[in-house]
Amino acid sequence: MKIGFIGLGNMGAPMAANLAKAGHEVRGFDVAGTVAEEVAEAASAREAATGCAALITMLPNGAILRHVADEIIPAMQPGSTLIDCSTVDVESARAVAAQAEDAGLQAVDAPVSGGIGGATAGTLTFMAGGSERAFNTALPLFEIMGRKTVHCGAPGAGQAAKICNNMLLGISMLGTCEAFALAEKLDLDWQKLFDVVSTSSGACWSVNTYCPAPGIGPSSPADNDYKPGFAAELMLKDLRLSQEAAEAVDAATPMGSRATELYQAFIKAGGEGRDFSAVLAALRGAG
Repeated sequence: MKIGFIGLGNMGAPMAANLAKAGHEVRGFDVAGTVAEEVAEAASAREAATGCAALITMLPNGAILRHVADEIIPAMQPGSTLIDCSTVDVESARAVAAQAEDAGLQAVDAPVSGGIGGATAGTLTFMAGGSERAFNTALPLFEIMGRKTVHCGAPGAGQAAKICNNMLLGISMLGTCEAFALAEKLDLDWQKLFDVVSTSSGACWSVNTYCPAPGIGPSSPADNDYKPGFAAELMLKDLRLSQEAAEAVDAATPMGSRATELYQAFIKAGGEGRDFSAVLAALRGAG
């Protein structure tokens, strides 16, 4: 299949490379001039979109997605599929899907979970929104780039799922960091706390898989001086999206709101460029 790929950053480049390694003819473009292994370079987004059966975008925000959509949709051939893997606001996802469908294209919004490691290993989780037909067209590509794909519903449903998931993740990581910080003050050994919590009612991904305490549990950014697997500023972006969505539909998210404030304060105090689990270091007064 001829595939266009726009946005060859830390996530997009390995995703595009995995498609190319699987035998697809992939042509990519990034405004920063970055490239991906085995992926042909396009001179522009429009060139990447021309003649492809599927076009994948991985972009920073909804405003950029809308701008790129204005450029690429007219260049795409009717019947081809636009797959947006960015994490953006639900309104932008729905607007771009409608624009694509009006042009005779299929559209899927499919944000991902799994970070840079998952993008490289091809083990991402895709949360997809769009018609059944569009989803089934995109599914073989998701199966190359990821390990699990869930069709969440109509256009925008993928973004809704991602926003809800990451709001919960942000909240649970803050609670995990607070628990380990408190344990230290109470002279409770971190390993003992992990052994209890990881097999008890407090078990969650933030504890069992991505523990913020160095040397505890499976390897995580905490064991690498909190170099980001998922940067704190990206978590803040997703939390802000959750609060924008909550406000739009009048949903009560008091913990999501507080988590947004806490990550904003953490970044302002020097957390930018660190993993989102580095909140534990800040709570300990260790930076």
